[in-house]
Amino acid sequence: MSAEIDVLVLGGAGVDTIVYVPGLPLPYADSYMVRPGIETRAGQSGDFVALGVHALGLRTHHLDLIGDDHEGELVRALHRDRGIPLTGFRQPGGTKRAVNLVDPEGRRLSLYDDSRSREADRLPEETVRALARTSRHAHVVITHPCAHTLPTLREAGVTLSTDLHNWDGENPYHERFAYAADLVFLSTTALPDPERTMRRIVERGRAEVVVATAGADGAYLLADGEMTHIPAVTPPAPVVDSNGAGDAFASGFLLGRLAGEPPRRCALYGAVAGAHACTVPATRADAISREELLARAGELTPTARP
Repeated sequence: MSAEIDVLVLGGAGVDTIVYVPGLPLPYADSYMVRPGIETRAGQSGDFVALGVHALGLRTHHLDLIGDDHEGELVRALHRDRGIPLTGFRQPGGTKRAVNLVDPEGRRLSLYDDSRSREADRLPEETVRALARTSRHAHVVITHPCAHTLPTLREAGVTLSTDLHNWDGENPYHERFAYAADLVFLSTTALPDPERTMRRIVERGRAEVVVATAGADGAYLLADGEMTHIPAVTPPAPVVDSNGAGDAFASGFLLGRLAGEPPRRCALYGAVAGAHACTVPATRADAISREELLARAGELTPTARP
């Protein structure tokens, strides 16, 4: 069966409430007056990856559990307005949501509402299988229902990526994702020894490439047994928010990988996309275009292929 989807994104559909605070950590006080105003918008990890790869010209489909509630309608409207196909099954506990505190330097603290998920939550196996069979690649968000899709995705023969976010290298919950994916993203934030964790992912799992993002310090790429530091790219405008930067990095990397680019080139695409995301206010869900990404990457490596 021919591929109709370049990137199938599983999980991570939800809504964030954005609160700008004077600093992080936020000192205790009975109340704060905040500006800009508090806003709620659709867009969590899966939404941002779907938005990112779609903006880069890749055929995209998003699959997740979504509540029959106002927040769920925000998620559906985001996909509908951007032209991103969305298959949403009912989430009995309601749409996933979080509160993001954002400080003047663009740093973020996310408070996730863990009450929405249920042990019995599952994505329908036949739907997962049908979509995977027509996809070139699947990006799996580390939610409980998505963990149960991993065997079906592997059986379908689709390549997999995942983002472990701020994994500490020890929490066993993340291991099933880390060791099932061909491409693994994670943050260095909670890792005492990033290289050790990255090499363990390769040794114990299927990963061909592991990327650990490090914010303003760039990223670390492990490919073909070689560890390479990827410098950060200077953002094209002032940094206002780091929310979604990791998802943007993954989207840019996937553009390169699906085009057959070498890992370092893919990482450059990721760095360009991540830097752009840091210039987008948390209240908006915007992504860099393919044209802008390739132009910026071309400026940084003038002799490289466009």
